[in-house]
Amino acid sequence: MLKPSDLDSCVGIGLRTPHLREVLATRPKIGWLEIHAENYFGGGPAVAALDAVRRDFPISLHGVGLSLGSAEGLDRDHLKRLCALAGRVDPFLVSEHLAWSLVDRTYLNDLLPLPYTEEALQIVATNVAAAQQALGRCLSIENPATYLRFRHSPIPEAEFLGELVRRTGCRVLCDVNNVVVSAVNLDLDGHAYLDTLPRDAIAEIHVAGHSRIERDGRTIAIDDHGSNVGPDVIDLYRCALARFGMIPTLVEWDTRIPELQVLLAEAGKVQTAARSQLAASARPAC
Repeated sequence: MLKPSDLDSCVGIGLRTPHLREVLATRPKIGWLEIHAENYFGGGPAVAALDAVRRDFPISLHGVGLSLGSAEGLDRDHLKRLCALAGRVDPFLVSEHLAWSLVDRTYLNDLLPLPYTEEALQIVATNVAAAQQALGRCLSIENPATYLRFRHSPIPEAEFLGELVRRTGCRVLCDVNNVVVSAVNLDLDGHAYLDTLPRDAIAEIHVAGHSRIERDGRTIAIDDHGSNVGPDVIDLYRCALARFGMIPTLVEWDTRIPELQVLLAEAGKVQTAARSQLAASARPAC
């Protein structure tokens, strides 16, 4: 059930380098901040500034390089650095992607998709369990934006995530924008996807902007995080709130980064959507 008292602290934005000084100087009214963990592995001035920021804002760590789908297991050095950062920052959430990016100790600069098979599920579950044991806390696993189907991928993605939760006790980061992108690209039902996710395991929601291009007579959605959150994402976000309740929500904007005030305005728009959903006397038919 949504509560008005939760709204002011529900919505966060990503802390990006161009905004760091302004955030420290103005302490904007925002519920929380997310950082990309790997940006702070090197120590130095960035981590010192983060120490100052975290005194005023709850912090979420969002990883992009743990490569939970790698059959060769986790990069122990990477995991050690992540654990050290989590110990220093004490984030209220730590999240990663349902993807892989590491092979033969070489990192590929992308989040690559997995076939949803029993073999892949066991690999991801083993890696998630190892990461959680090292961190001493639950991971939240983000659903990907999808552009293709594997010929053999018998487990629907939302069911894959649900089984991962059952086996490891992890949580789910429901990226609503990614659900919309995947629905456009693969002709999926985004509302049915939300209905299949484990209701009690949702720890965080992401919303973002995406772009669309026309190619060979069809529309392709691109998860570029480079524009305002669109009405289709807001509509599905409201449905997510109706199903999951008031969940910490991040406004993502990672390319063509605008002024801080634009991000804060987007966060306000998302808060307005949450208030509207709260005010509804009954859950909409999503």
